[in-house]
Formats: sequence, C-alpha cells, structure tokens
Amino acid sequence: MQLTLFTDMGLRTLMYLSHAQDDRSITIAEISARFHVPRNHLTKVVQKLSSLKWVDATRGRNGGLCLGHNVWALGLGTIIKTLEGDRSVVNCTTPPCVLAGNCQLKHALDLALQAFHNELDKFTLQDLMSAPTTHVLTRLHKTLLNTTTTTPRH
Repeated sequence: MQLTLFTDMGLRTLMYLSHAQDDRSITIAEISARFHVPRNHLTKVVQKLSSLKWVDATRGRNGGLCLGHNVWALGLGTIIKTLEGDRSVVNCTTPPCVLAGNCQLKHALDLALQAFHNELDKFTLQDLMSAPTTHVLTRLHKTLLNTTTTTPRH
C-alpha cells in the first residue's frame, strides 16, 4: 500500500507544526518551501487538517498555522485512515470483476488494511517526534530562523 501525496503532506505538516518553537505561527509558504511541495496542493491539505480541528489556521498578516488541541494523542492509523478516506485496497466494481461475491481476495485485503491501521494506531504523533526526527525538524526550523534574520526586509 502506498499513501497518497495528500496524506504524506498531511503527516509532514502535523509533524512540522508539532515542532514549532516559541509559539510562533507557521505559514503554508514555509512548509511548502521546507518540504519542496507545491503551495496549492499544501493549501488543500491544510484546509482538510483545519476542518478536522487538527490544525488551527489564522488568516491575515500575522496569521499562520499551529497544531490543534489534543492532536498529540491521535493514533497514526486514525490520521492515515481519515486522510486517505475509507477506501479498499482493491476495487471490485470498476471495472466490474467477474469474481465479485465469489472471491476471498477483497476480504483478505480489507482485513490486512484494518490490521495496518490498527498497528499504526499503536503510535501517536508524539511518538513520531523522537530522535532522529526531532533533530531534523529542529534543523529545518533553525534554517528558517537563520534566513529570516539575515535577509533584510523591505
């Protein structure tokens, strides 16, 4: 199973926001630059995360993003299942499968997908923030701080 780019960026956004320091708001442009993803695509991801209350988004000049309340405790399987949507590994209807209703493949794959989500729910967002992940995120945040303090504003 491969996660969609949407889910991948949702996870990275949550991780990046969870490591923000000094209660500063993070912008979509910042995350887009750090992870080298299109801003338009990331905007859609952030809209979804915001609608789920996993991210608090404030508009305007001093606006930005921060992690929502209680997101630390969310299971990784729950996050992935929510962002991926409730879809099977295999689609028996398009194109119509002649084995539909007489095949155990879909059932086996659905059980495996459920086991995948259950196993990932053993990990929370907070669990993901241990070393070495936290070290890399610290560097990403410091890189931004260094470039903003050395670049003159006009």
